[in-house]
Amino acid sequence: MYTLFSENFNLDYTLDCGQVFRWDLIDGWWTGVLNGHVARLQQDKISGEVLVDCPLPKSFFENYFRFDDDLDSILQEVNKDEFMDEAISKYMGLRLIRQDPWECLISYMLATAWSIPNIKRAISMMCQNYGKEIEGGYYSFPEPHALVHACDDDLRACKLGFRGGRVIKAARHVEDGNLILDDIFKVDYEEAKQRLMFLEGIGEKVADCILLFAFDKMEAFPVDTHVEKVVKTVYGHHEYFNGNATKSKIGNWGRMYFGRYCGYAQQYFFYQKRLEGL
Repeated sequence: MYTLFSENFNLDYTLDCGQVFRWDLIDGWWTGVLNGHVARLQQDKISGEVLVDCPLPKSFFENYFRFDDDLDSILQEVNKDEFMDEAISKYMGLRLIRQDPWECLISYMLATAWSIPNIKRAISMMCQNYGKEIEGGYYSFPEPHALVHACDDDLRACKLGFRGGRVIKAARHVEDGNLILDDIFKVDYEEAKQRLMFLEGIGEKVADCILLFAFDKMEAFPVDTHVEKVVKTVYGHHEYFNGNATKSKIGNWGRMYFGRYCGYAQQYFFYQKRLEGL
C-alpha cells in the first residue's frame, strides 16, 4: 500500500460523478478494475491523503486522476456566474479522470439511452463473459479481439440490447486498423470528433464524452438530458440561443461561454444536477 496526495482532490466526487463506470464503494473503499488490476482506494477526510491498495505504481494514479491539472486555475477560468460558483463551491476537488481510450470508447457506446446502474451492470456482465478473471468476481475489460469474435446474440445475453452489434463493429474497426485510437490524440477536437462519429452508435454527445474523458480534449462539452435542462433553465435567455437551444447549439455555446476548459464546467454542473435536481 502507499498514499497519494494532491491539493484540491476529492475522491468521492471524482468517482461518483458519473464519468466512469467500474468503481463501487464497498465497506468504505472505492473498488475498481484498472489495467487488469483490482484497485482499492480510500481517502482520509482530514488529511486528504488517499490510501491505495493496488500493484499499479503511484505515477499511474497521478496520471489517471489528472494531478497535473492546475485545478484552481481551471475552475477560476470557468467560474463565469453564480450557478457555476455554487457548483464549484459544493463539489470542489472533483477532477476529470484520464481513462483508457478503448475502455472509454466501448463504455460510452453502451451508455446510450441508459441509466448509470444499467450501464454498470452491462459492463460488468460483458467483462465477466469476455474479459479475464483477476480475482474472485473481478474481470479485466475485454480486448478488441475478444469482442470481434462475439456474436450479437451472445452480447444480448449480457443485456446490451441493440448496443451489442455496435460494440462488435467498433471492435472490428479497431482490430482491423480502420480506427487507430492513438491517432485521435494527435488531431484537433473537430477532426477527432468526426473520426469517432464514423462509428455506428456514436453521435455528438457520446463522442464528446469519449474525447473529454479519454483523449484530453478539454473543449469537449457533452450535452445529455441533464446538461440540456441546466442550460435551458439557467442560461436559456442567452442571446446566442435566440430561443432555439438545440443540443448541438448548447455544445457550441458551452465552448464559447466557458472557454478551453468547458469540459470541467460541464462535469461540475452535471454532478450538481444529478444529485440535487434543478
